Amino acid sequence: MRGFAIGSLLFALGSTPGYLGLVDVTADNVTYFLGSVFFTIAGFTQLRLTGRWQPGSWSSKDAWDDWWAAAIQFLGTLAFNVSTLVATLGTIYPETFKHMGWRPDFVGSICFIVASVLAVRATTHRESLWDPEARNWWNTWLNMAGAVAFMVSAIFAWINPSTGEPLSTDWTNMGTFAGAVCFFTAALLLKPEADQPPDPSLNGNGPHPDEG
Repeated sequence: MRGFAIGSLLFALGSTPGYLGLVDVTADNVTYFLGSVFFTIAGFTQLRLTGRWQPGSWSSKDAWDDWWAAAIQFLGTLAFNVSTLVATLGTIYPETFKHMGWRPDFVGSICFIVASVLAVRATTHRESLWDPEARNWWNTWLNMAGAVAFMVSAIFAWINPSTGEPLSTDWTNMGTFAGAVCFFTAALLLKPEADQPPDPSLNGNGPHPDEG
């Protein structure tokens, strides 16, 4: 989806080496926040496209996994909204919002990983666990890789109470950048091939952060 692609680009931009030097910390955090908003818009759209939850609505396991993947992914995007907004406010009101953004960041990363696992399961129900010639296969596994990269970023973003600093800014930025690239590539795979009708199985779940 276009929203996932735009959101991924903004996350990649925010974590690109040298970008922070061109702007200030607040502008960098605003970049992440805007990216999370595009993730949420795309995540909500995807959830709507998978149908409405009702008992007995789906008879197939892949449809059930698709809905839960979209629902959990959407919750993850909301968590990233909170974490990036808190990070932005933390540069303006440091005493009020200092270190409050890590927990929703970690929760969002967990949601993206769970959603990715469900999407892989749904793809496996329809096709196979190993099918590198299928765009849907690449889409789901790229989203899985992006979700794992976002989790790495969240882990190293944890603030050490003794120093007041994250475990590793370098690993945090690398994980965010790698995850954003994976999500962006996966989002491009959602675009139907020229002169071909859209494939309803290409639901995707990128962040996924990504995820988002």
